[in-house]
Amino acid sequence: VVLMCQASKKDFYKKFLYDPLPLESHLDHVLADHFNAEIVTKTIENKQDAVDYLTWTFLYRRLTQNPNYYNLHGVSHRHLSDHLSELVETTLAVLDQSKCIAIENDMDVAPLNLGMIAHYYYIRYTTIELFASSLQANTRMKGLIEILSSASEFSELPVRHKEDKLLRQMALHLPNKIDQPTFHDPHTKTNILLQGHFSRRSIPADLAVDQKHVLEESTRLLQAMVDVVSSSGWLKPALAIMELSQMVVQAMWEKDSLLVQLPHFSKDVVDRFTAARINTVFDILEMESDEERQKLLDMTPQQMSDVARACNSYPNIDLTHQIVRTEVVDSGLSAVVEVKLEREEDTEIGPVHAPYFPKEKVEGWWLVVGDPTSNQLLSIKRLTLARRATVKLDFVVPEGVQHKITLYFMSDSYMGCDQEYELDIEIPEDSAVAHMEEQCERTKKNTVCCSFL
Repeated sequence: VVLMCQASKKDFYKKFLYDPLPLESHLDHVLADHFNAEIVTKTIENKQDAVDYLTWTFLYRRLTQNPNYYNLHGVSHRHLSDHLSELVETTLAVLDQSKCIAIENDMDVAPLNLGMIAHYYYIRYTTIELFASSLQANTRMKGLIEILSSASEFSELPVRHKEDKLLRQMALHLPNKIDQPTFHDPHTKTNILLQGHFSRRSIPADLAVDQKHVLEESTRLLQAMVDVVSSSGWLKPALAIMELSQMVVQAMWEKDSLLVQLPHFSKDVVDRFTAARINTVFDILEMESDEERQKLLDMTPQQMSDVARACNSYPNIDLTHQIVRTEVVDSGLSAVVEVKLEREEDTEIGPVHAPYFPKEKVEGWWLVVGDPTSNQLLSIKRLTLARRATVKLDFVVPEGVQHKITLYFMSDSYMGCDQEYELDIEIPEDSAVAHMEEQCERTKKNTVCCSFL
């Protein structure tokens, strides 16, 4: 390679060729996320552990070599120690404020629920703090999309030159209008790309690359959102987030026909099936007349083969349940429900049929117990299913809840295969009598104690 340049620039370029480039650490920019992970894994249990952790990093090695870059006022041991202590104090205070960790006795640190969720799904502490502060008991689909789009993981999504004009044009056709949009904002762009994905709109190649990144990040962010909402005990937003996960994987809105999940199902094909009162994949599988099915499909043999393959991979799961234990406790009625899941033998086990999703997806499921009337989520468990599985869920029905408790079986990938059942829970007479006697004894003791006051 021959580089032609001005004589005055020759030494400048020779320096890049023959002298090593200084590499600096950016650990201090993301130190809170690293500390959170190490606190969850018990590597860091107090502030001194945090300082010791930093002494083993590349950041520590570069502090004395390039102090001005890191705003270090000197390279003596005292300057270095003060800088590390201030860095640890500031970082841990930020994590404490975001409720990811707890600082005890001004020295020890312990992980909290939000910090463990952020660590498990490998997301930023600012994102989990946003989820915890923004998600509410009555948050609906539009709000969920906005909260997902506001995640810190999308803050570095590029908005290219003149791309704001294209985004503005795309925003005019969105089903959910964005309040006060800023088209140079990467989070606004994320929202537009997500809604464009649900509507299956064609976009330029550059935007398609960005959309792929958004979709790949969204799956774990949505799982974290489910965990945050579940920790607050809210049922309806949890179910809505699970539906949003299905929308992301299948590239469709919740109001769209379930048949658009099948390949080659254009609007005309969907309309023909809808007119014949066939609205789900299960309806197609249950059609007795092959001739009628072929007439409605009106496709080439290869296309029909694609449809058959997608139908065979669509999950058909038999669910049975029973209450195996109930017991009256102080907070209400404690119960255990045993759920048995078995996939139909003819159903193929493999990756999810999701041609609009950018990577191979393994189907996952949630089992949820809740009271839809009072919007209380009582128990939740995430699982993957091969042929069959048995799962037990413990939950407590709070006192005063007179409604039917419901069991939900929710997919994270397919729409139209969710199931729900009402649970009939009976209070055992022996436990009820024993509980009443115990309450009476406590009342007597409290009365005696009060008489001495």
